[in-house]
Amino acid sequence: MHLNKKQALREVAKLSSQGFRQSKFYKIIKLILLWCLIKPSVAVANFPCSGHFVNPITDICWSCLLPITIGPIPVARGGGIKNRDIRNPDSPICVCTRSNAPVPGVSIGFWEPGRLVDVTRTPYCMTNLGGVQMGPQQLTKVSSYQRGYGKQESHHSFYHLHYYIYPLVYWLELITDFACLEKSTFDVAYMSEFDVTWNDDKLQQLLNPEVWLFANPIAQAACSLDCASATVSTPMDSMFWCAGCWGNMYPLSGANADHVGGVQNSSLLVSRILSKMHRLGLAQETSTDDGSINGKLCRKNRAMKIKKSQYRLQMTNPKPSSGLVGCWPLGLSDLLYSSGREYPYDGQDFGYLIWRKVNCCAL
Repeated sequence: MHLNKKQALREVAKLSSQGFRQSKFYKIIKLILLWCLIKPSVAVANFPCSGHFVNPITDICWSCLLPITIGPIPVARGGGIKNRDIRNPDSPICVCTRSNAPVPGVSIGFWEPGRLVDVTRTPYCMTNLGGVQMGPQQLTKVSSYQRGYGKQESHHSFYHLHYYIYPLVYWLELITDFACLEKSTFDVAYMSEFDVTWNDDKLQQLLNPEVWLFANPIAQAACSLDCASATVSTPMDSMFWCAGCWGNMYPLSGANADHVGGVQNSSLLVSRILSKMHRLGLAQETSTDDGSINGKLCRKNRAMKIKKSQYRLQMTNPKPSSGLVGCWPLGLSDLLYSSGREYPYDGQDFGYLIWRKVNCCAL
């Protein structure tokens, strides 16, 4: 039964005049009638959709391509955190089979920009595409951030994420006829608004049952080693459940129970989507130190577990990163690059360019 305001007040007055104002029954009826005055409502956070197009000239840290190596020998070096490298094959000569015949080649290693990611508070907000709103935010879960203090201290947040195929070097035709580049076109490969597991931690745990192995203090304490390794050099691939100094890689969803800041949280979610792509068999292991005949240099393999050391992140929104920390390994402490990269209103949606290490045999 639905009553409007006048009808509810009329019923309360009628009951008051019938002489049982002090009875328990009267108090119960009064509460029910007053409840009818309250219309159900849903509080929805209405965040602005902010962002700008990534300018391939001014917004890309092109020195993150370095170092370029032939075998173990660097032919183009760089400096600072952005040019940390992982191990390359020991020999500059590689051999792959083509048409049933062994063909010698040169072992080349470099870092390639390959993926682009939005981390946004507003559903369907394409941050790296100029802040375009592609759909109504009321159709799905809206991002949130909650804080408590004292005995109820908590830092919970939820963000949506978009994952783009972004083979920038091949797309701009900066290098032509180079077999080591990914030959594909720009595409939107994933949107969390259409993934129910991104919005539901429990459902995500059912799809990734290994999360229960790491939901204990010992496994979480071990992540401090990964944090130290990422800060000094590169992350530890064996600790795939850790995201270095950013937090826990699991669950592979948009919720974070340990939100320290927007930069830290968005970096963590980018790590999670990379891990999710590997877990689904949609990402490859592009780096290797295997220089054997017909080894991993001759082909790219699907990897069900993320190889964290083959990835770097570069911020593109709201403010592109540059300088000695133009890009950084997964798990690096955000104290080294987060200054001035989060601010109110239009500085709380984030964009990242993902660089990945490529080792291949150029025939």
